[in-house]
Amino acid sequence: MGFKVGQGYDAHRLVTGRPLIIGGVEIPFGKGLLGHSDADVLTHAVIDALLGAGGLGDIGELFPDANPYYKGISSLKLLWEANQHLQKAGWRIENVDATIIAEAPKMQVLRKEMEGNLAIAMGIPPSMVNVKYTTEEGMGFTGKGDGMAAHAVCLITNAV
Repeated sequence: MGFKVGQGYDAHRLVTGRPLIIGGVEIPFGKGLLGHSDADVLTHAVIDALLGAGGLGDIGELFPDANPYYKGISSLKLLWEANQHLQKAGWRIENVDATIIAEAPKMQVLRKEMEGNLAIAMGIPPSMVNVKYTTEEGMGFTGKGDGMAAHAVCLITNAV
C-alpha cells in the first residue's frame, strides 16, 4: 500500500497551577492541562494520528505515563520520537490537519507558531501542517471550560 491515513484524538482537564502548552506554545492563561507530560492536547492528537496510520499503537503504549522519564516532557519531543518510529517502519509524513477544541483562550493568532513547531518536530515543511481552532458554543466539558480537546488526521506514504 502506498499511503495510509490516521486519525487522533486527545482531551485533558484544565487545572490551576500548570502552564498551558498547545502545539509547543506556552499560552498565558490562568489554568493549564493536567497530564503526565506537558499535556499538550494538540500534539498528543497528532502523535496518535501518526501512530495509528503507521499501525504502531498509540501514545499511551509508546510513551506510558507509568514511566517517570516522560513526567513533564515536552510533547514535541514525543512527536519527534514518534516520527522516528514511523521512519523506521518505512513511512513518511505527507501532511497533518488538526483542530483544537476549547472555549478559551482564543488561539487563532498562535496558529502559525503551532504549525511551525509541529512541522519541525515531524521534519516536514510548515505548509504541510494545518491547525484550526473552534469552540463548542458552551456545550460539553470543553464548552464549560473544564478541559480542552483536539482532533488530528494525517496522511503518510511509503518512504521507499
